[in-house]
Order: sequence, then C-alpha cells, then structure tokens
Amino acid sequence: MTSAPDVVDLDILATARDQVLERGEGLSQEQVLEVLRLGDDRLEELLALAHDVRMKWCGPEVEVEGIISLKTGGCPEDCHFCSQSGLFQSPVRAAWLDIPSLVEAAKQTAKTGATEFCIVAAVRGPDEKLLAQVAAGIEAIRNEVDIQIACSLGMLTQEQVDQLAAMGVHRYNHNLETSESYFPNVVTTHTWEERWDTLRMVREAGMEVCCGGILGMGESVEQRAEFAANLAALEPDEVPLNFFNPRPGTPFGDLDVLPASEALKSVAAFRLALPRTILRFAGGREITLGDLGAKQGMLGGINAVIVGNYLTTLGRPAESDLDLLVDLEMPIKALNATL
Repeated sequence: MTSAPDVVDLDILATARDQVLERGEGLSQEQVLEVLRLGDDRLEELLALAHDVRMKWCGPEVEVEGIISLKTGGCPEDCHFCSQSGLFQSPVRAAWLDIPSLVEAAKQTAKTGATEFCIVAAVRGPDEKLLAQVAAGIEAIRNEVDIQIACSLGMLTQEQVDQLAAMGVHRYNHNLETSESYFPNVVTTHTWEERWDTLRMVREAGMEVCCGGILGMGESVEQRAEFAANLAALEPDEVPLNFFNPRPGTPFGDLDVLPASEALKSVAAFRLALPRTILRFAGGREITLGDLGAKQGMLGGINAVIVGNYLTTLGRPAESDLDLLVDLEMPIKALNATL
C-alpha cells in the first residue's frame, strides 16, 4: 500500500513534468520545497526530469567561463563564509593583480573555449582606483582577446553602474548568497536589500544579471526553497550555484559540507524553478560532489560551468570539465552566439 509521503512525491514530479517541462512555468516556493523533501530513492527520476527541462528550454549548449581576482582579500565586509574578509583570521591576505597578468589570464581562459571572463574584486563596492584599474584591464583584454567580459565588484551606485555599462561590461555578478530570511545570519555589515538594489540597477542599465549564492551554509530546507523563489522573482540571466566549502578562520569554518544527494536535489530543484536560466556549476562542487556528482549535475539541469580555479579555492582542472562535456556530447556555446 502506498504511503502518504510517496503520494506527495509522485504528485510533485507529475506536476513539474506538466507545469515546467511542457509549459515552461517554474515551480513556486512551496513546490520547490516538495521537491527538496523528496527521498533519495527519487533522485535519479528528479535529475532526469531536470535534464529534460534544461534540454527543452535551454538546449544542449554549455557556457564556459573563467574568473580571476583583480583584488584579493582585505574586504571590510563580514560575510561569514568568506576567507577574503579582513575581519577574520583567515590565511588570505590583500593583493592586487597587474594588467599584464589579467590579460594573460583572459588569454588562457579563451584557450579553453570559454566565452566569458569575469573580473572579480573583494570589496564592499568599487572606489575610483578600482574602477580605473577595471577600465584599463578591459581595454587591454579587448586589444588581445576575443571574449565577453563580466565583472563582480560588489555593491554599486547608479553612477558606477553607468560607468561599467559604458565600458561594455556584458554581465554583472552580484550574488544574493542565500534567502532573504537567512541573510542576516550570514552577513551583518550590509543588507540583502542593498544587494537587490545593485542588481535592479544593473538590469535597468542593460547589462545581463548574474546572481546566485551558496548552498549548505546552515540554512533550512525551507529557506533553500525560499532562495529559489527569490531568484525566480529577480529573473537573472545566470545563476551560479556554489556549494559551501568551509574556510579556516571564518565564522562558518566548522560547518559540515552539504551531502551530495542534497546538493544534487538542489540543482534539480533550482532548474525546475528557473527553466530558462543559465544555471552554472561554481565553487564547492569538487568537495561536495566529486567527479561522479559533477557528471550527475550536468545531467540534472546544469548548463554552464566555471573552469579552472575559483577565487581562493582550487577547482577541477579545466581539461577535466572539457573532457566531461565531450563525453556527454554537450557542445560548448560559441562566442558568436552570445554577441
């Protein structure tokens, strides 16, 4: 005899197949929560549905991106997961990257087949010096490398948004990091609303919006569903999904890593909430999922990857990810298709 929870399980996947796969309408917060509560015995079925949704509404192409830190460490904010905060006793120290190194990093990224190169800085928001450095870096890269340029420079004023748009920045990343209700447990030096305001201005200026966060920072499953709904309301062009990787010396340094099954369930649930969005594998997938999990994620809704290393942690070798895409017969998105 079928138990009540199993009936709910069957209902939500049947509903998702009709609502998301057939009609392209993302799941609501309550529906995402039902998906996240599915038993592990339903994981394979869930991932297969998420993959079908990705293929129907996004296609088979995978967008590849590389990232580089222009300014590392010394950030005045207290994001509890981040080793770049100057407020914690973490091993990361402030450092700047020069322009020739930035250009070389862009060249190496382009050689992987990546169409996107993101310049990142550990700051609350950019000052004049940083913006001048970014402008010089973008000009130098454009002179030598055919690649789209994205930026992630913290919270922005309207004037700074306009400056970046004028520089030709293609996409701006600013993560909400977690749900609105859990955010005060993660950051106290600024608000969730301040981040949201930056994203609103970026969209209004005509740049693409890249916004995601980190799963597994102690949030409840209900708050994870809330976060998916927050992102769906924002309607970003891209959502990078990071999985928490504990950093020594930070307030969250002793938290446990998210179980692989929970991480994969989250990948699929976010795909079902955001059927048309670029959903990108980002930091922490190596420690959370390993090689097998990476393959499952690519077959469970993911359609973009960051290759190489992250800002303060090591990633998989770029060749490993590219080989995986070949193995899965997933073509890398061409640059001329993004222009």
